[in-house]
Amino acid sequence: MSTTLERIQQALDEIRPFLKTDGGDITLVELRDDGVAVVQLHGNCIGCSVNQMTLRNGVEASIRRHAPEVTGVVEVGLASARTL
Repeated sequence: MSTTLERIQQALDEIRPFLKTDGGDITLVELRDDGVAVVQLHGNCIGCSVNQMTLRNGVEASIRRHAPEVTGVVEVGLASARTL
């Protein structure tokens, strides 16, 4: 069985082509002890007006399918995690 980190990476690999189409990308920064995945958006995703919708509807959904034990996903720099 793969680890949670490996499954999160699989989830990000699933969504990455869509982000790259718009000139963006995403990386996993850490998986916190409380189960929150901290990610960083890159490229055009940083200033995009819909990046929070992408984070919620794309990234969180993909991570949830691959690693349901993850309790939330938050972007670097945000003060607190949203729960899934």
